[in-house]
Order: sequence, then C-alpha cells, then structure tokens
Amino acid sequence: MPKKRSGGGLTTTQQAAKFLGVAALSGAVLAGIALPAAGALGLAAKGTVEGFDEIPSNLKTPPLSQRIKILDNEGGLIATDYSRDRTVVPLKDISPYMQDAIVAIEDSRFYQHGAVDLKGILRAMNRNVQEGGAAQGASTLTQQYVKNVFVEEAGDDPDKVAEATQQTLGRKVRELKYAIQVEEELGKKKILENYLNITFFGQQAYGVEAASQRYFSKHAKDLKLEEAAMLAGLVQSPTRYDPVNDAEEATKRRNIVLQRMAAVGNISQDEADKAVAAPIELKVSKPNSGCITAVSGAGFFCDYVRKTVLTDPSFGKTPEERSKLWALGGLTVKTTLSPRAQKAANEAATSKVHKDDKVAASVVQVEPGTGKILSMGQSRPYGLDQKKNETVLNLAVSNKLGGSTYGFQVGSTFKPITAAAALEKGISPAQSYSSDWKISVPMNSYRNCAGSPVGSGNWDLQNEMESEKGAFDMTSALGKSINTYFAKLEQQAGLCETVTMAKKLGYERGDGKPVSDNNPSITLGGTESTPLGMAASYAAFANRGTFCTPIAIEAITDANGKKLGVPKSSCSRAMSEKTADTLNQMLKGVVEDGTGTQAGLTDRDNAGKTGTTNDRVDAWFVGYTPNLSTAVWVGADVGKKVPMYNITIGGQYYDKVCGGCLPGPIWKTAMTGALTASETPAFNPISVPRAKEKAKDKGRGGDTGGGNENDKPGGDPIGGITLPPGFIGGNDGGRGGGNGR
Repeated sequence: MPKKRSGGGLTTTQQAAKFLGVAALSGAVLAGIALPAAGALGLAAKGTVEGFDEIPSNLKTPPLSQRIKILDNEGGLIATDYSRDRTVVPLKDISPYMQDAIVAIEDSRFYQHGAVDLKGILRAMNRNVQEGGAAQGASTLTQQYVKNVFVEEAGDDPDKVAEATQQTLGRKVRELKYAIQVEEELGKKKILENYLNITFFGQQAYGVEAASQRYFSKHAKDLKLEEAAMLAGLVQSPTRYDPVNDAEEATKRRNIVLQRMAAVGNISQDEADKAVAAPIELKVSKPNSGCITAVSGAGFFCDYVRKTVLTDPSFGKTPEERSKLWALGGLTVKTTLSPRAQKAANEAATSKVHKDDKVAASVVQVEPGTGKILSMGQSRPYGLDQKKNETVLNLAVSNKLGGSTYGFQVGSTFKPITAAAALEKGISPAQSYSSDWKISVPMNSYRNCAGSPVGSGNWDLQNEMESEKGAFDMTSALGKSINTYFAKLEQQAGLCETVTMAKKLGYERGDGKPVSDNNPSITLGGTESTPLGMAASYAAFANRGTFCTPIAIEAITDANGKKLGVPKSSCSRAMSEKTADTLNQMLKGVVEDGTGTQAGLTDRDNAGKTGTTNDRVDAWFVGYTPNLSTAVWVGADVGKKVPMYNITIGGQYYDKVCGGCLPGPIWKTAMTGALTASETPAFNPISVPRAKEKAKDKGRGGDTGGGNENDKPGGDPIGGITLPPGFIGGNDGGRGGGNGR
C-alpha cells in the first residue's frame, strides 16, 4: 500500500500529482524504468509509483562550506582558507537584478509552477524519446537546488559527485520527491536564496557573494544589471562562459540573459539594449586560499593554527571529524598573534639571515603567564616555490604540527634547566666546582629515574676554550657557559631530577618521543627540542616558576556565531618563585657581561642564554623580559647539517657562528620591535649567594662576551664535547650536546 505522510492524509504520489497539476503520475512516466541506486545520500529510487513513495521524504540539507577567517589578537585578518570559496548572504543582500536574472534564464515560470514544471517535463520527455536517452533536462530552480545539495554533500569525492550529477531518470525521480518537500517547507523566496548561495559560478567561486567578489570585487547587493546578467549566464556552463578566459562567449551569453529578462518583463527592452551595448568590465580578484595568503610573514603561524585544529581533540574526537570541521569552514578563528610582535619577529629573522643562505633562522615569541604565542617568523618565506627559496616547513614547532622530523639540539640553552633542578634540590648558587678544561666523569655516577646507572666507563668532555678551567660557581658557570661545571652539577642534582624539571617546563622532543632519562649529556643540550618549546620553557622563568602550555587560538565561532570549545593554556608550578627569581638574576649576567652581551637590552630587565651544538650546526639564543620570552635558532633547515665555520650568512662573514654573535642580535631586534617603551616591568629582586673566591670579581671577568666565542679553543678546533659511551647523540647518530656557547 502507498505510504501516507503523518497528518497529511495524502500519499506522496498524490502530493506529486497535486504539484504536477495532474490526477496521478502516469505509469508510462515511471513504471518499468530501471532506476539505479541513489547517489550521495544513499537513497533508492525505484521505477514504480510505489517506489516513488518509498523514497524517504526528508531531504537533509548539509551546511554549506564557507570561508575560514583567521584573525590576529586585534581582529585583523591574517589569512583566509577554504575548500569552497563561499560566503552565505540573505536574499536582501543580493541585488534584485541578480534575483530576476537567474529566474529569467534558468526557470522563468518559477513563481507560477510547483516543485516541478509539467510543461517542461513533457517537452523533455518528448525530446528524450526521440533521441533515445536523457538528452534534455527539465529541472526547475527547486530541482536544481536539490541536485546542488547532493553535490555539496558529495564534497570532493569524485564517485559521489558523479552519482549526484548523473543524467538518469532515477536521479530525476529522486529530485522530484525532494523538490516537493522543499517547496512545501521553504517557499519560493527561501529556495531562491538557497539556490544563489549554493550554486557554482566558476573561478572557484561558490554562491553569488563569492562570485560577485571574484569577478567584480564588490558585494552581491551592489551588482548592476549587466553584471548580474553575466553571472546568471555562467550557471549553465561556468567554464564555457568564463569571462576571464573567453570574454566573447561570456558577452554572448550575458546578452541572451538580458533579452530573456526583457521577454519576461523584468526589464524594459530599452534597458536591455543599453545593457547589451555595455562592455563587460571585470575587476577580478584572484582566488586566495590558505596560509600562503597570510600577511606580515605569518604563514607559518597560520599553518600552525590550521594543524592545531586538525590534530587537537578539542575540535573532534577523530581526524575525520576535525578534517570535516575545517573543510566545512564558516569559522572565524581569533588567534593570539600580535601584529606588532609578528612584524618584529619577521623583520628580525630576515635581518641577519637571507632567504637564499645555506642556513635559516626561526624566531618565536611567547607571553609569560598566558602561554599565548605572539609571533612566528622565519628567514625563508612561506610557500611552495623552491626556486624562490620558499618553504612550508615550520622550524619553530614539532613534526606533528608541521616542523622538522626531530627538532634541533638546544646546546647550552638547556643549562638553566639543570640549574633549576639543582636549586629545587637545595643546592646553593654558591656551589663551586674546580676542574681542568677537560674532565672524565664515571657514567655510573648518573642514575635514571628507576635508580639504575645509565652506563659504564667514563664520559669525557671539555669546555669551549682551554683557558676555561679552575673554580666556578653557578652564576659564573652560566655566564661563561662552562660544560664541566654542569656535568658535575647534574651529578649532584640528579639526572632524573634534571629530566623531571625539563618535563615540568614543557620540554619536548620535536619528534614527539619521550625525553630519555638515560642520557647525561642532556645537560649540555644533547636532546632535540623546538624554538617554540624553548620559548615556552623560558617563559616559566619570567613567570616566576609557573609554566603555561603554549596556545595559538583564543576563540572560534562557527558560521552561525556559535562559540566552539578551544584548547586553553594549562598552567602549573614547575619551581618555586625563589628558584625562578634566582635564575633570573643569574641569567641577567649572561646578557650583561657573559656570552650574550650582543643580545642585551639596555632599557629594561632582561635575561637569557646562548647555545651552540657540536660542529656549530645549531646556534641559539633564548631570552626573556618579565613580559616576553623569545627563542631564536639558526641552522640548516633541509638536507645535510651545515657546520657554521668560515661561512657567509646574511652577507656577513663568520669564521665560526656562536649563539651570542648571530642568534643574539636577531633576538635583540625581535624583542626591541615587539616591546614598547612603556612595557618595562622588572624581575623580582633577590640576593644570589656567590662562592667566596668569585665574589671579588663578580665571576664575570676574563673570557666573556660574544666576541670571545670566536677565539680559537685550545686543543680542539671545533670545541664541543665527547658523547657518553654507548650513547647515540642527536638524530644523525653523530652529534652530541652543546659546545659551551
């Protein structure tokens, strides 16, 4: 028996007959036709009257995919991204000329017939019988809208798109069923609005607002008669009538639309003639999508935001859910990016390292206390054209979020973490160790978190220069970056305690693998991390010991203005305030008269640490003020590691690159540009105990300053350390920790 609609009293077949204006659907129309399985919605259309009734009567309209807007923290547009360039607008914001033009050329009896046009069906049937197939369609605007719904739901799946657009009677029957529902539920005006928002107009423009912007760089509500007619003419064949590629064909088609508008009484013949005489005047805006469109060199930050949405469970439990959210679009993403800081970071990264150099620079800035990422700059521009030295590799972040495979060894920038672990254990900053410039440390003196020795034999290591021997306390060892001191300090503080402190500070490997507690050379930076990770870790020093996970997104709203949940920064105490205050005072010495003097800011409290790795393949400066933490890394970004000896970078020759002499000045430029004169908070003052023998000279005399890093180290032309026995340092099996600078 034919199925009835609840409360309606009529079978769907009878409703169809009502809309067609006939007593019943003729068996000659439907019966005996073998109809295929339905396409994108997984429905079945059968070739009988009863089969028509069996098609579900609920057309589930998917949300329309739209543009994503990525904004900075002041609301300025950073970039747009979309799978389909579309901006949905209400009918009142679409030019009346556009409304009339699309109706005139696509379905001039739109306001007179029901869901389907019987005259059109009979005309098409007659033609199709004569030609032995489905040569001619008779779709109303309503049916076209239904078909576009199927296409929209199919997305980018070519098989589903083919099903949704196949020219068969089965699809026509299915369209008819849903067209009846749509006419009943929406009405003519809403159908027209939906149609104009869903339809493809060519040149990657979906919907009339995007089309108007693409071809004329104006809103759809401002379209003139001849412009509206041109857009309406595109719908039949966006490629054939594309005005960008074939102005002559586009003009012919536009003129047909104008004459049709006059014929049905939308405009006068005089208006049509004047519009026909007008040339097509385009003001084309090129399709711009993705982070390649980002302003102020923020492409890498934009990509980080996109990958955050695609990987963070806050935006969906599965990768498929998160990908669907991004593809659907319509999102407004307000980020943490500071326009001022981003401009400064980008200028700093390119000030000392050119885009075509053998090495690259990365600059990233984090706000202490909030974890907000304020900038990400690189010396190479964001993009895919390698001939222009472009890259999409984000050197600031982990591999999961678009960075390098492993990250980069951090060298001596790790030493403050060891110092923090020691201070937390109660070891005084006045703790002094005396040694030669080379030492040999028993491996069984280091124990992992299970309490087991990490190896046998000895770990042989040395300082950068032969003159670096004798007694040092914690302040002078940080200022001069003494390797031997921190190997001994790690012995006393504990390897497990050192690794635990690193984890509390958010220290993570770039490849996502756990930080090992079996590697004592971690104290010299033998384990890889990322510039973002280091900036966030040092931000905890500035924040008096509280670490906050870095975040890039402040808020997201969907196309309906609904707020979505976003990941929040998680803050936790990593060390006491006293420990952090003590570190801040000691690390001030690094920039005042230690290895980082070329980075020091003279107008405010600031602190930091230099770092280089064996063969000088990585060079760092990580530093901070109470309100901004910045990490700078310089090294090879692709291919083999580049030892930075006798090398020209940014037009300047270096006999050997050091953390203070290249990343340091980059850091200073980034900090100076990001901060204003009014932002001068001070570190909490604290008295730092010193070893008696160092109190006389404050522990910072002699071989200090960035320039001294270029002195030739005695006995070892490259400086550096020897890895612990059995330890495979770095990701290439050959590199170990820092060389003391």
